[in-house]
Amino acid sequence: MTKKFTILHSNDMHGDFLADDKAERGELIGGLALLSGYINKVRKEEKNVLYVIAGDMLQGSIIDSEYKGISTMEIMNYLAPDVVALGNHEFDYGLPHLLFLEKVANFPIVNANLYIKPYYKRLMLPYLVKKVDGFDILFSGILTEKVIDSIKQDPLIGSFVTLQEASKEVGKICNAYKKDDIDLTILLTHIGFESDVELAKLLKKNWGVDMIIGGHSHTILEQPKKVNDILIAQAGVGTDQIGRFDIEVDDESNSIISYEWKLIKIDNRIAEPDMKLKRFINSYKSTVDQKYQTIVCKLSRELTHPKREIETALGNLVADAMAEASECDIMLVGSGSIRVKKIGPLVSLMDLLTCFPYDDSLTRFSISGAQVFNMFEHFMRIENRNGEGENYQVNSGVKAIYNEKDKKLVSLEIKGSPIELDKFYTVCLQGYHYKNSKDYLNISAQELEASGKTKVISTSAQEVLEEYLRNNQNIYREVEGRLIYQP
Repeated sequence: MTKKFTILHSNDMHGDFLADDKAERGELIGGLALLSGYINKVRKEEKNVLYVIAGDMLQGSIIDSEYKGISTMEIMNYLAPDVVALGNHEFDYGLPHLLFLEKVANFPIVNANLYIKPYYKRLMLPYLVKKVDGFDILFSGILTEKVIDSIKQDPLIGSFVTLQEASKEVGKICNAYKKDDIDLTILLTHIGFESDVELAKLLKKNWGVDMIIGGHSHTILEQPKKVNDILIAQAGVGTDQIGRFDIEVDDESNSIISYEWKLIKIDNRIAEPDMKLKRFINSYKSTVDQKYQTIVCKLSRELTHPKREIETALGNLVADAMAEASECDIMLVGSGSIRVKKIGPLVSLMDLLTCFPYDDSLTRFSISGAQVFNMFEHFMRIENRNGEGENYQVNSGVKAIYNEKDKKLVSLEIKGSPIELDKFYTVCLQGYHYKNSKDYLNISAQELEASGKTKVISTSAQEVLEEYLRNNQNIYREVEGRLIYQP
């Protein structure tokens, strides 16, 4: 016997609650009200519909950060996903708060490889079996190594995070729970598309995993990739689109015998907005608007941040602001800290906090030129610029040239002069990057601190940026060759 199912999937929604108004075309794009309207429409049209989210519901909007994710969970309850996996940003407000948010959710959250280490017990629901029209569908979740970056200060919590270890956790779930009556097995991951491909290669065929629905790398696909007979899909970032599988499953072979996948653009031509949800979101928005619509500054032009992996005009402005406050030679701003693709010319407090939602400390270190050179060569390497690595924006006065063919940093200038390997330079980092410096910059916290000249410049990078903008009107930045990648 075979049956048809429709699986809708989102990932990396990042508090993208509101539709974009394309007034010149009378078009509304994205936003949760339109997304909910489309999901409701499909649920009415098709018999067996499942909606899943592959991590990172939280962060990216002022509505989310103002209510520390509670608003997001309440809004997600309107969407009523069938199952959700954890992403790294679900941990941004701390592990205890995540456990509270789980109680707010009216939907199950699965993860198989996050453990309370001393007791070797999983922290979350490791799997879920949903019975749909007589068929049993098993879901499990796998998270990214970046989660460990967020919670590594907590000695009680650990995870099996390498792909090999994650694959073994999948095997445990499948070996223990994938009995004859499990007709379909779906992994919800948050490890990035390339890692999904590698994970699929590691999974044993007799474990019976049929699909990997992923997130984290914000990948847009033309069609799913098939690896080791496992379909792998992802749906970009935000709420402007949703992935849709229409599949036929055979309960004799417990496998997918046919499928069609589309990346569906969410706009007002495909669905009517869910007005109840729109009103609910607006109740949060009106409260936040009153608090955050004050004007911070006016830039002389719009500044953009189209990609994390390259130098951007907006990234240059943020790096320059923090470099001035910290009086450092080199300011490294995590590109992922900047959460919008454009800002200005008019910048409200809400615009600023949406652009830079992660408040963090700024710490200055004194390290050798050789160590600085090594840091740049590490984060500029081509394999780090794959949508899953950690990338940086740098301040004025820094110019680095990386040769992709030779895979090496060929030039690094500080304030117009070539770097001197035995000279000491001041480098400033956000707290998150300081804590994870070994992974991201190939220098340990102990090495950063070795000179004894470590200084916390500010406990709030957000406040540093706000004060800089308030006191510098009509400014702009442009891409000027601070970071150059030679092909």
